[in-house]
Amino acid sequence: MTDTRTNAVVLLSGGMDSAVVLAIAREQGHACHALSVSYGQRHTAELAAAAKLAQAQGAVAHKTVTVDLRSIGGSALTDDIDVPEHGGDGIPVTYVPARNTIMLSVAMGWAEVLGAEAIYCGVNAVDYSGYPDCRPAFIDAFQSLAAVATKAGVEGRAPRIEAPLLHLSKADIAHRGIELGVDFGQTVSCYQADDDGRACGHCDACHLRAEGFRAAGIADPTRYVEAANRP
Repeated sequence: MTDTRTNAVVLLSGGMDSAVVLAIAREQGHACHALSVSYGQRHTAELAAAAKLAQAQGAVAHKTVTVDLRSIGGSALTDDIDVPEHGGDGIPVTYVPARNTIMLSVAMGWAEVLGAEAIYCGVNAVDYSGYPDCRPAFIDAFQSLAAVATKAGVEGRAPRIEAPLLHLSKADIAHRGIELGVDFGQTVSCYQADDDGRACGHCDACHLRAEGFRAAGIADPTRYVEAANRP
């Protein structure tokens, strides 16, 4: 049988947000090409989780592209800087300079090759760590870039930048994932998970994830290095 679905590129980190975005893109009728980026982050457990999620959720393809952001550092996720237990005031040190810009740029390139009509990403501007590249203004700016920086854009076929979680709370995201059959037990959100994908329970990402499940009234399937570390 001929596959009549339209192509979409889905940025898939291996965390709960991107897992839900992949499920949404598939629900909306796309043939999903999942894209993960190995950028020099502290651990690779999330990349292993992304590979499992792509297979479990029926992505037609999954690839991992390597970009060495550790060579420029400047973030607790790519440099020898301690990961804080809470985000604190202002933009936290877990912000990775240019990460989302680079990831979307790579996705835009693959979208052109595939003739994809959309690029999906899991940025969120509600329950998040205050990163500047998770705001609506960033998505709007990148949409404008796609219109002028690509052959497809010049020809009037720029891929849509879809950020379906942009205005949802973590609890909303958890509910949406359950509706779509996402296995959150396969996801890794922790900034400093161990090699088996077990969470530290102390970092900002762990707190945001745990609070989201609590607010949603959904059992939290997160595995922790120590059971006592559960936020």
